[in-house]
Amino acid sequence: MTKLDEVATWLADHLPALLAEHDVPAAGVAVLAGGEVVDAAAGLLSTATGVEATPDSLFQIGSITKVWTATLVLQLVDEGLVGLDDRLQQHLPGFRLADGSAAATMTVRQLLSHTAGFEGDVFTDTGRGDDRLERYVDGLADLPQLFPPGEQFSYNNAGYCVLGRLVEVLRGRPFDECLAEHLFAPLGLTHAAASPYEAILFRTAVGHLSPEPDGGQVPAPMWAMAPSNAPAGSMLAMRPRDLLTFARAHLDGGTASDGTRVLAAETVAAMQQPQVQLPDIRVMGDSWGLGWELFDTMGTPVVGHDGNTIGQASFLRVLPEHGVAVVLLTNGGDPYGLYRDVVGHVLRELAGVELRPLPVPPADPQPVDASRYAGTYSSQVADLVVSQDGDGRIWLEMRPKGLALEIGETPERSELVDFAPDTLIPVQPQSGLHVPLAFLGDDGAGRARFVHVGRAVPRAVG
Repeated sequence: MTKLDEVATWLADHLPALLAEHDVPAAGVAVLAGGEVVDAAAGLLSTATGVEATPDSLFQIGSITKVWTATLVLQLVDEGLVGLDDRLQQHLPGFRLADGSAAATMTVRQLLSHTAGFEGDVFTDTGRGDDRLERYVDGLADLPQLFPPGEQFSYNNAGYCVLGRLVEVLRGRPFDECLAEHLFAPLGLTHAAASPYEAILFRTAVGHLSPEPDGGQVPAPMWAMAPSNAPAGSMLAMRPRDLLTFARAHLDGGTASDGTRVLAAETVAAMQQPQVQLPDIRVMGDSWGLGWELFDTMGTPVVGHDGNTIGQASFLRVLPEHGVAVVLLTNGGDPYGLYRDVVGHVLRELAGVELRPLPVPPADPQPVDASRYAGTYSSQVADLVVSQDGDGRIWLEMRPKGLALEIGETPERSELVDFAPDTLIPVQPQSGLHVPLAFLGDDGAGRARFVHVGRAVPRAVG
């Protein structure tokens, strides 16, 4: 019995119990090692219908879609239709932001590496027509610039929607059709869907949410976010094995299993090279490439991406030096706990790699003066209000707005404690994670200019 066979047996024996432990309604897993693939699934795709998950069930892959969008862009680079350091307006002359000079200098590379610097969480619904991406990009004209292009990392969903529009313009076809023609078909995918209209033809997972603490999982009020955000991850769904097929092409130097070339080998390598370092918040990668999230501190190169939609979470990890890749797709509960148990076991058994410890608050935190951190930090999604009371305790209040309110998120108040220089951490986890807050820069008055939680959220003026 090979190590991969042992992993397959372990998944069959342990996955149902792990779902129950982490309150995850269903999950699908696929693992590649030694050129062979095994997969597994368990649980319910919807607690309302009782339909059971199978290895061929589709789950949304969320922001892992960004690696697909990056691949479509890099195919254009291979064909000489665009250059990584081309200014975006060379190809999208109508692209506008509130800061005209920033929009004029922004490059394709900066969008791919999340360093373009404009507000990134924009989920405007521009309908279902073929012009939805064009209308979405036109709607960014008043979007504020957070920092000069290239200055730092700030995760940017809107930037990937702009890249999707770039693909449409240079291909002369809607984004979904580009996905199908340039990735689904050459990779031989059979269980992948770019829209709900295709997903309904398969056994497809529904996301689940917890309306009350310890209240169990109920189906989410909607299946997907706006179609205009498809290049960033609002629509794409597939079975784990098909996502693994995509990852395998990146492992195999840009070729599909039948030898069809999807990307040049040097392009595949370039996508995995660091473009920008991340703040040390320890729940994301250490750096970012061209589409890929890069993990530099696990003893071997690891590339990957995670994704979250409404009640669904996805994980992809690829170890190029070991020829190993693993996919975990879920539809609710505590997906991060399940990720650590399932993906952690797979990487340990097949590559001797341990996942990095998650950040946790210190048992005896040191008192800290929060005057540099206190204030309101504002984005399109929420206001983050940091304050310190008379007893020296530090508090974070998250006040959701926009789409967050539409899907039922409510204001949350949590205590913060000292974690690292210029970094605080919540005492209580959210969705199983203690996400540190890094305070960066100076506003000219000795206060932090940004709080960084994967996104750089600027201090509100006033």
